Amino acid sequence: MGFLSRIRRLVSGQTQLVGGVQVFAPLSGDIVSIETVPDVVFSEKIVGDGVAIAPKGELVLAPIDGTIGKIFETNHAFSIESSQGLELFVHVGVGTVELRGNGFRRLAEEGQKVKVGDPILAFDLDYLQAHVDCLLTPVVLANMEDIQHLDKAQGGVTAGKDVIFTVQL
Repeated sequence: MGFLSRIRRLVSGQTQLVGGVQVFAPLSGDIVSIETVPDVVFSEKIVGDGVAIAPKGELVLAPIDGTIGKIFETNHAFSIESSQGLELFVHVGVGTVELRGNGFRRLAEEGQKVKVGDPILAFDLDYLQAHVDCLLTPVVLANMEDIQHLDKAQGGVTAGKDVIFTVQL
């Protein structure tokens, strides 16, 4: 665990976690390797490590209990922080920022406390498929310096129900 996370836990009175923190699928689909995302920011893990999901469905749900940090103005991506200090970033598709919000609808607000499975964004899958080349949706941990180990799942997942990775702090 990183120095800042240790300080944050001490100040907040949190106890050391035993076991891992489960991160749930924010959308339904098939898990693919983060390295296959055709954007170097994700494939080379510049933002952080995690997985990508080839989406099926039209909702993006909270992958952890936490607080919404930033929802991009174009509603294609958001960050969320858990009480344990995990900082997650969810980015729907590659090139979706150029759509300027078309095909997306915000369902939550910045600063809102959410539980696993609460809706954050809605998207029009057919519209996005017609306008961008890749809908792979990276779900990454932005604060990898605080992580000891990341155990990634594989296969198909259902939003809000299946674990996509377990984090050891």
